[in-house]
Amino acid sequence: MMLRVVRRPPVPGGMLVPGMHPVLSRVYRARGVRSAEDLDTSLERLTPVGTLESVEAAAELLLAQRAGGRILVVGDFDADGATSSALMLRALRAWGFEADFLVPNRFEFGYGLTPEIVRVAAERAPSLIVTVDNGIASLAGVAEARERGIEVLITDHHLPGSELPAARVIVNPNLPGSRFASRSLAGVGVAFYVLAALRRRLQTAALVGGDAPGVAEWLDLVALGTVADLVPLDGNNRVLVAQGIRRIRAGRCAAGIRALLEAAGRPFARVTSADLAFAVAPRLNAAGRLDDMSIGIQCLLADAGEAAGLAARLDALNRERREIEARMQAEALAAVRGLDEARTRAVQRSAVCLFDESWHQGVVGLVASRVKERVRRPVIAFAVAADGDLRGSARSVPGVHIRDVLAELDARHPGLMGRFGGHAMAAGLTLPRARLDEFAALFDAQVAGSTPRGALADAIETDGELDVEEIALETAEALRAGGPWGQAFPEPCFDGVFTVRNARVVGERHVKMWVQGARDRAFDAIAFNLLDPQAGTPLPEGERRLVYRLDVNEYQGERRLQLLVDHVLTA
Repeated sequence: MMLRVVRRPPVPGGMLVPGMHPVLSRVYRARGVRSAEDLDTSLERLTPVGTLESVEAAAELLLAQRAGGRILVVGDFDADGATSSALMLRALRAWGFEADFLVPNRFEFGYGLTPEIVRVAAERAPSLIVTVDNGIASLAGVAEARERGIEVLITDHHLPGSELPAARVIVNPNLPGSRFASRSLAGVGVAFYVLAALRRRLQTAALVGGDAPGVAEWLDLVALGTVADLVPLDGNNRVLVAQGIRRIRAGRCAAGIRALLEAAGRPFARVTSADLAFAVAPRLNAAGRLDDMSIGIQCLLADAGEAAGLAARLDALNRERREIEARMQAEALAAVRGLDEARTRAVQRSAVCLFDESWHQGVVGLVASRVKERVRRPVIAFAVAADGDLRGSARSVPGVHIRDVLAELDARHPGLMGRFGGHAMAAGLTLPRARLDEFAALFDAQVAGSTPRGALADAIETDGELDVEEIALETAEALRAGGPWGQAFPEPCFDGVFTVRNARVVGERHVKMWVQGARDRAFDAIAFNLLDPQAGTPLPEGERRLVYRLDVNEYQGERRLQLLVDHVLTA
């Protein structure tokens, strides 16, 4: 596939803050930052708690449980759901509530508050079920709970369908008619707002003292869940993530987060949003993918002594997950090579569906993500579920709102899919196995018909070219400190022509090399997952256009510049 570089247009303007590195200032302006105020990540900059619709009603419902009620938190089996569950439990227990959690095993119950999981929950005799990071599509589950005399509070951020469940209270910034200014909250962000409103009610009623912890005590969990769920880092989410990262760097974080960082070899004192996304979140997610997310939630609730052992279990699960994913990814990429060959015969696809009988249900989302990066099209990877139907994980590209595509497809072809839900960049669905081929053709046509022309272009967006003097450790340090970076506020990447020298393979798929730029300046560089061993990808050599990021490589106390190469293109 021929990829092309598209540079973000430069935005005129001087330095945003006196003394700011000029490259960082340039990068900020390209992301819509226009003043120093836009960079303020203090808690005072948060969108006011009371402006999130129904948050006060949720606080009132929770408050009614404090005298003799029993709250059961029902979460999701990913990192957003795990952090949401841990946040709810830490806060409620600290403020005098009786609270416990239940997370569906994805292989046994599937996603959300299903009638089956409600029946399990009822055995614990809760007075209130609180969903976190799920529930907005759980019509049958909420009805089951109400029939059993159990009230339900839904806190979710996923897009609602045409009908809402009959819960007592629903808090979701994406409900129709919402005027909340930050609709990109993750599930853990919604939980944070609900708890902030509850804490205020508790203090007003003199039910907690001034020395009781505020919800900001657990912003480390909010940061982790927000980054892990790949929601857009708008100004509000940047505040939540920045504040959480500051707590982690100061050592004021959950023992489980610190233990997971240690298991990944990442120093907590210099943690970045990338460390949360690529080191902590995968270890946490491994529990939900291969086993039971209860292990991950327990890790986030544990004290230091217990957290180390749980983090070790999660690390082992993550190694197992990587082995399974590597096999599945090789099979998926072989299929992709077939698609590339088909393209040479003038067959064009706007979207891709993949399925293999042996694929692991908990890992198909990762495979979809890897293949999406390769084909730069929306991808759905399917696996066989316990009931014989297919469960698919969809990953999308900018310009294609994948949940909306599925909703339109469902409206045009009722009954084609079972359940579906998600948001712009990721979604999940169930599908009768016999209808896979039919679905794949309709999905491809739906994406093609609903995508603006050019939105699926094979383009790589960069921040342009750096002068050779700007390719320096000082620049890398400034960009690292300029975060948090993430979805819709991407980490800076650059492009330029270099001469590749001394390329060698490390770890089967990665390439270490020296790259020579202008005035014969040479730089250490590494490209992860560049090689496809089955396809016999050649090592890069000679003049190449590189798309890269600047990184600080720390080894034995020495800090050196390293280029992280994302793409190697023809010069």
